[in-house]
Amino acid sequence: MLVNGELKTSIWVDSDSSVWIIDQRWLPHDIREIKLATLDDFHSSISNMLVRGAPLIGVTAAFGLASHMLHDSSDEAIKHAYDFLISARPTAVNLRTGLDYVFSRINDCPRDNRAEVAFAAATTFRNLEIEISKEIGNNGAGLIKKLHQQKNRQINILTHCNAGWLATVDWGTATAPMYWADKIGVPIHVYVDETRPRNQGAQLTAWELGQNNISHDLIVDNAGGHLMQHGMIDIVIVGTDRTTSSGDVCNKIGTYQKALAAKDNDVPFYVALPSTTIDWRITDGHK
Repeated sequence: MLVNGELKTSIWVDSDSSVWIIDQRWLPHDIREIKLATLDDFHSSISNMLVRGAPLIGVTAAFGLASHMLHDSSDEAIKHAYDFLISARPTAVNLRTGLDYVFSRINDCPRDNRAEVAFAAATTFRNLEIEISKEIGNNGAGLIKKLHQQKNRQINILTHCNAGWLATVDWGTATAPMYWADKIGVPIHVYVDETRPRNQGAQLTAWELGQNNISHDLIVDNAGGHLMQHGMIDIVIVGTDRTTSSGDVCNKIGTYQKALAAKDNDVPFYVALPSTTIDWRITDGHK
């Protein structure tokens, strides 16, 4: 997506295999690009929220395991890196998904080839997240276009927290349908919750929508229900941190209230769900 008119993604690899991220703690006031070199760097970037968003956390962990293979590719090093990185965050299942994706490809691989194979696997995993976001965008834009055809006016969308390209490498999950709808000429306006206590909506979502010229307003968290009650929201689209195998969704605090308000006011409510965020080990989201 665009940052000051330049195409960017939230994590990338240079020709020398160095991994770079955008340090999201400084947005929207400053754009700082940080090089991750050591296992501690990768762990810290996840645990201290330099990177945010379930898909990006998984990709960062995948590259963390790959990067460590450049320093030590022994069996012991693989296990240590895996266990250390998975301890960085308790929420997003993508953390485990990304590590498992790389681990499964290097565990039985000859030691001399592990770094090369690991980076190839992490890159494939990164590209998979981008493709998933594109498909979510394409499918979601179809829903928005259908609403536009029915109502014959601008479509007003409510989103919560940040499920944008910053959180997912590129395009986003919840925001991808917005970008694609805009791309195909559907007039939209996005209402962005500020998202307490970390203000991801205010600091990240509103910033990235502005950078990409998407019409939007920033609102306080409690205003969403009021807007729906007064017919000012046509559709709600949110992301997910973890989804159970039965479809229960865990997302940023405040999402539940938006879902209840949407149901009460007959507003379509959608979760933009990448397959990498499904936790197949859990069936009941209430436990």
